[in-house]
Amino acid sequence: MQRSKCLRAPGLFAAESLDGYECSPVYLRNFPTQMKIALAQINTTVGDVAGNEARILAAYRRGTAAGVDLVVVPELAITGYPPRDLLLQSGFVARNLAALGRLAGASGQTGLVVGYVGQNDVRPGREFTNSVALLHEGHPLATRSKTLLPTYDVFDEDRYFEPAQANLPVVFKGHSLGLTICEDVWNDEDFWRDRRYRRNPALNLVAAGAELIINTSASPWNLGKDAVRRQMLASLAAKTGRPLVYCNLVGGNDELVFDGASLAFNARGELIAQGQMFAEDFVVFDLATARPVTLGTSSEEEKVFKALALGLRDYLHKCGFQSALLGLSGGIDSALTAAIAVEALGRENVRGVSLPSEFSSQGSLDDARDLARNLGMQYDVVPIQPMFVSVKQQLAGFFAGRPEDTTEENIQARLRGVVLMALSNKFGSLLLTTGNKSESAVGYCTLYGDMCGGLSVISDIPKTMVYRVARWINRDREIIPTPSLTKAPSAELRPNQTDQDSLPPYDVLDAILDQYVVQNRSAAEIVRSGHDETTVQRVLRLIDRSEYKRRQAAPGLKVTSKAFGMGRRIPIAQSYREAAD
Repeated sequence: MQRSKCLRAPGLFAAESLDGYECSPVYLRNFPTQMKIALAQINTTVGDVAGNEARILAAYRRGTAAGVDLVVVPELAITGYPPRDLLLQSGFVARNLAALGRLAGASGQTGLVVGYVGQNDVRPGREFTNSVALLHEGHPLATRSKTLLPTYDVFDEDRYFEPAQANLPVVFKGHSLGLTICEDVWNDEDFWRDRRYRRNPALNLVAAGAELIINTSASPWNLGKDAVRRQMLASLAAKTGRPLVYCNLVGGNDELVFDGASLAFNARGELIAQGQMFAEDFVVFDLATARPVTLGTSSEEEKVFKALALGLRDYLHKCGFQSALLGLSGGIDSALTAAIAVEALGRENVRGVSLPSEFSSQGSLDDARDLARNLGMQYDVVPIQPMFVSVKQQLAGFFAGRPEDTTEENIQARLRGVVLMALSNKFGSLLLTTGNKSESAVGYCTLYGDMCGGLSVISDIPKTMVYRVARWINRDREIIPTPSLTKAPSAELRPNQTDQDSLPPYDVLDAILDQYVVQNRSAAEIVRSGHDETTVQRVLRLIDRSEYKRRQAAPGLKVTSKAFGMGRRIPIAQSYREAAD
């Protein structure tokens, strides 16, 4: 079998020849891969080079103590993912290279595969590379760079990184290893009907003699992605007849939630090891002796809940907060947000505030109180009615002769925002907004009112999913009060108000939202799928007109394949409208 021996060239971390290495083919005997590997799915913080280095080193030492041959950590583990424009900050990349050098110096008989940002000195070309190093016995045995750079949805790697032009296997302890990074294994022509790239790095590595494919990854989670990822990797392992190990990042970084769920497959595509979802894990297995394992399963509702709890916990702590607060209306959205917050932060670190007005029903006040009691969280009541009366009096002269309308409704929402922001400022707590994806889509929210806050926890969950997750939370006992689940949703900003006074039923709205925003279907296609044309036109018009609100919203945690936020870039000042004919 032809294999490749890679010798280090001058320029330790420069992108010379093959990312710093010159490779010449050699021939070694064909033998089965025997190697003990640890997948260290760690939770890194973007920009915390020293903290990330410490986590990597701790994982490496744990692997050494366990007697493994190789420890693998996620993509760009030294810098955190995604670093985005931090890459352009003076000294950022140099600091990450210095950390790589220290990790190399700490390496011994056990190898360490670690992701970092490389410096590309070849021009023309981008300044940096998304790279991985194999560290062994005090120095980098090899470095490789990412071949396929994703530039779609939330990804923007082509903005910063130069793609690798070649990637050959690395010889480590007599074994030929193929080092790949995330997207490099997401382009197999036998799995994907539509491919984004012409190259298939994994197949190229196998053709060059790789016995084992290693993938370091930072693959953010959304509903359904873990199953697709698992099927794709199993298919690739079986197709190539090579074991494949995949180490994924875990944790929340801004809008993105990474699920971990690291995987290992044998040469038949059978799962032989798996990491936990939404938690740090250290998975050790021996390729020569590992047997197929049973796949762990959980419901969509459980995954969404755990993803949001992880995303909230990391966002709050990585931004330097210790506690959170939110308004409790007695409705389902604030109830779900509170339950997630208590799960993520502990009940002692969550404060709920009821902000009743003259239109707040006694039932809603009781539901808010009962929720706080069930969760064991702090609960306060700050009526806004006196403030509302005062503001209306101040504006009475200006509004004379005009009937009350959404202006007065929005004043109430904004007064609630004023109170909550004051509490946030005074006590240093992160204010959580409680709007869902359905409301955000059609602009059923108030700027500088209920949209006030530092993180929108459930902004990527349609209303129908809100109910599903809430019922999952109540699977064993009542935590979210039953009336919050059964009563008609209402903003309670005018007498006898319900959401359906202004919106279609949520099951209809969410179905149209999914087709238009997630699947990019036209108005005509949505109508042909069975929806009323007038309703479709109205919903699409509301979605298009509400972009300016969403642009000013707090960051939201992404859990669907297409969220409002960094992955959806629609102009605000634009005149395109969908037609149903």
